Amino acid sequence: MSPKARNHDKLQFRLGYRFADPDLLDRALTHSSAVSPARRIERSYQRLEFLGDRVLGLVVADMLYRRYPKANEGELSRTLNTLVRKETCAIIARTLGLGGELNLGESEARTGGAEKEAILGDVTESIIGAIYCDGGMGKAYEFVERMFEEFLADGQANKADAKTTLQEWAQARGLEPPTYVQVARTGPDHAPEFTIAIALGDFEQLSATGPSKRIAEHKAAELFLMHHKVWKEAP
Repeated sequence: MSPKARNHDKLQFRLGYRFADPDLLDRALTHSSAVSPARRIERSYQRLEFLGDRVLGLVVADMLYRRYPKANEGELSRTLNTLVRKETCAIIARTLGLGGELNLGESEARTGGAEKEAILGDVTESIIGAIYCDGGMGKAYEFVERMFEEFLADGQANKADAKTTLQEWAQARGLEPPTYVQVARTGPDHAPEFTIAIALGDFEQLSATGPSKRIAEHKAAELFLMHHKVWKEAP
């Protein structure tokens, strides 16, 4: 167990879960750059990430199945893909402060590994895998449901297909695909806010803000669809 593993009390409080085996949590926070090649399979979070990705997919699929009884398979699939993507997992990692808890190699730490979207997304999945291994499916379900609830509650999941809808709408009218341009970035590195403007033909440019470029783009597309009555209300 690394020295860091003894200092995760505050993190476990934020997670809402206390590990019976703290070594699992330490492994879930250990990037492959922090261990020798011979020990990466054993000591890095790669295997836990693999497991957590599957647990996350199953739990979110179950949540959606129960939450939206009238949604068809295609709608459920699109919403699932939005919720379990790396960007969403990275937002959760930042909310939990996982970046500051990571065990990183010197080179990865020096190049800002604790703020990299891909690594933050991976570590959220590895934490889910670790909770599953330590406490079983019930505890993993509780964690995922608690952390991902807001994405269902604010309707973001059901707005996920806005970009596809808008592109198809533009294509049907012989227009070039919409373009998305970052016009502003505010906030600290660990909690940025992106403002994205959407340009389509001669229509007025509209913009929206979100915690990642992808989410801001979806919000801008949704705003366009609502503004021009393509969608009467958020789906």
